[in-house]
Amino acid sequence: MRINVMELIEGDLLMEPAFNSYGLHILSESTLLNREDIVKLMNHGIDYVEIAYRENKSLEHKPAAKRNPEQTQKKYVVAVDGIKNVFKQAITDGKIDDDQVMNSFNPLVDNFKQEKDVVSLLLTLSTKDDYTYQHSVQVGILSYYISKWMGQSEEESLIAGKAGYLHDIGKSQISIAILNKPAKLTEDEYTEMKKHTVYGYQIISKSMKEPELAMAALQHHERFDGTGYPLAIKEDKMHALSKIVAVADIYSAMISSRVYQKERDMLHVLKELHRVSFSEIDPHICIVFIKNMLPHFIGKKVTLSNGEEGNIIMTNPTDFFRPLVQIGKQFIDLSHHREIEINKIYM
Repeated sequence: MRINVMELIEGDLLMEPAFNSYGLHILSESTLLNREDIVKLMNHGIDYVEIAYRENKSLEHKPAAKRNPEQTQKKYVVAVDGIKNVFKQAITDGKIDDDQVMNSFNPLVDNFKQEKDVVSLLLTLSTKDDYTYQHSVQVGILSYYISKWMGQSEEESLIAGKAGYLHDIGKSQISIAILNKPAKLTEDEYTEMKKHTVYGYQIISKSMKEPELAMAALQHHERFDGTGYPLAIKEDKMHALSKIVAVADIYSAMISSRVYQKERDMLHVLKELHRVSFSEIDPHICIVFIKNMLPHFIGKKVTLSNGEEGNIIMTNPTDFFRPLVQIGKQFIDLSHHREIEINKIYM
């Protein structure tokens, strides 16, 4: 039913995505509204939204489920530990167990299905484990979300998440010295590193019933313009699932801190992702990802390159990657202050 935002209550279920007057995506369909969501709709000048019909009084007063970051963090640790065990099995047996994969990844999926703020999710989830394991879990999470944002079914999204979770399993066959080398790889080392895509394809093909999972492992480093590996194929030869995993893989890799790379702020990385979408990755998937990520930066704290700290108040309709930032009572439009950059985004 269509309702004025002033009449919304906690627990209302959004039936259609909400956009502001600039066409910027604010909240996703199926969002179970809480107080912060309702305030966000008001702040963006949205007057009416479509919600599920309230069948009874008890529903009208039922509060929205609160985020439970501690519980999500526990499930994240389980998923990271799970992929470590999957890697160990791949090393010793040359194949992996589907049940072990599902038991590790599915509980995390079940926990974050109702989580709409993906930026908060990425900012809060962390362990001290090796980059490869955390990266695998992140790519699984992002691949699931991208699939959902593209309008795919829950079953298809779970497959996408699973593909992301396993996309780097071939690295189990790569020397730790190469994986963790702090300096630039030699030509021979880089040639060996690129083989992880083929190794992953072989391991998953022997272990899983879904052939598309193996294709995602094989092709997630292929690029639309033919500059990728291992086969240097172009967009028309790439499997649809590998295109989703490629976007998730690039974003997770670029926001992560590694032995040879400092962590970069998440908004800047979105801009870089947008840049390569013109030649290297699926532009439609990339735009879907960016449009659904941007609203979640609103309200986040930032440290600017001039040393000042503030909060992102609004994404800029003319330059998505340079938002409006509030510092005390002052507002800084970063699209008009090109000399100032965001150094860090945090909760």
